[in-house]
Amino acid sequence: MARVFPEGRLVYGMQLPIQSQSTLYAEPWEASATAADLAEVARAADRAGFGYVATCDHVAIPRRLAGPMGTVWYDPVATLSFLAGITENVRLLSHVAIVGLRHPLISAKQYATLDHLSGGRLILGVGAGHVQEEFEALGVGFERRGAVLDETLDALRAALGPEEYPEFEGELFSFKDLGQLPRPAQARIPVWIGGSSPAALRRAAVRGDGWLPQGDPRERIPARIARIRELREAAGVTGPIEIGAITEPLYVGEPGWDTGRRALTGKAEALAASLREYKALGVDQIQVRFRNRDRAELTDQITAFGAEVAPLLND
Repeated sequence: MARVFPEGRLVYGMQLPIQSQSTLYAEPWEASATAADLAEVARAADRAGFGYVATCDHVAIPRRLAGPMGTVWYDPVATLSFLAGITENVRLLSHVAIVGLRHPLISAKQYATLDHLSGGRLILGVGAGHVQEEFEALGVGFERRGAVLDETLDALRAALGPEEYPEFEGELFSFKDLGQLPRPAQARIPVWIGGSSPAALRRAAVRGDGWLPQGDPRERIPARIARIRELREAAGVTGPIEIGAITEPLYVGEPGWDTGRRALTGKAEALAASLREYKALGVDQIQVRFRNRDRAELTDQITAFGAEVAPLLND
């Protein structure tokens, strides 16, 4: 298994604004934001020691879902490649790529190139997807998407490995004697599985190097982790798995405006004490997000978190 971050330390990353704009989480200013704004936020996270920056994936949103989901969903490979060129250390996470929508050789070509160009900074986060019309438009069976994803992941393991001519034989995909260069910079691309359904937990346990929950509240996390460990043991899977969690919305300091009842606000010590509870639950990395009213406030929050809160996370 490929471990990304040091064991025993709570690492922090973030989903980037602008690149996906669901009304469930996007701030109003993002609607008119530019590529320059996205770049500045990513650079701020890189400077502040964030473990990763993340982007989402949807190909097309049907009208019936455009209200809550919006139609702004940047392509993850294009976006992460852009960010690779303007950042230095931060890892590049797809959270999550719906790889079942694409042939594994196409995904392998894209993500191997991204890893190669970024000097080995890719984390491939994947999920099954949930938008039926998206699958139908691309000619992929929606009802079988779980089985398709499982085989796609197995095929990607081969196609993203060290071999110039990877080989795979499955029910849906088979390939051999087809060369793909460049190879990834990493010897093994870390694959983190997104989702909290029983199928997603099983997939994370058996096929994943990490688990990305979909916003589970704190009280549900211990049972999920226990289930993953139980499934790994039953399947004879050894080695580490990196457990993630998405935190409540944060604001470092006293906001002076209504950040919503769920937001954690206050001094660095109080925020760090609250976030350290995730580590006690068995979480390895937390995905943080900050309430903010414009790009400047967001980058200030990122900087403050890195300087004031992060040093206290592992005390």
